[in-house]
Amino acid sequence: MNNIVLAKSNLRQARDRLKHAEEELRSGNYPYIVRQCQETIELSLKAALRLVGIEPSKWHDPGPVLRRERNRFPEWFREHIDEFASISRSLRKERELAMYGDEEAGIPPEELYTRYDAEQALNMAKKVLEHVEKLLQEITAKN
Repeated sequence: MNNIVLAKSNLRQARDRLKHAEEELRSGNYPYIVRQCQETIELSLKAALRLVGIEPSKWHDPGPVLRRERNRFPEWFREHIDEFASISRSLRKERELAMYGDEEAGIPPEELYTRYDAEQALNMAKKVLEHVEKLLQEITAKN
């Protein structure tokens, strides 16, 4: 399987997660939205790395690799790498909390996240996904 095929698969999975996250906004399942947005961002950025020939890391925050390999990306995408890496790092920190809550303090996930948190996560996930989809279009148009 080549990198383009894997990147397309990552983006399909990312779009599905984002779609489910958006649907949950009406029901108020804010922790689920944050978790799905983290996964959307992780999958999107791993797709971006694959599109430029880099096998992504197996951990949940591809930001450091993205920064290290920034010169492989077109200029328009490079302009956003620091922002995307920061987004990835910040939501990576929320991954377990959004699923399990703060187990040490005995706080369930529903008490940790608000609509504001969910909307912020959705906005970040949409932005990252849109840029990576544009990168896919640009790269596949060249091939």
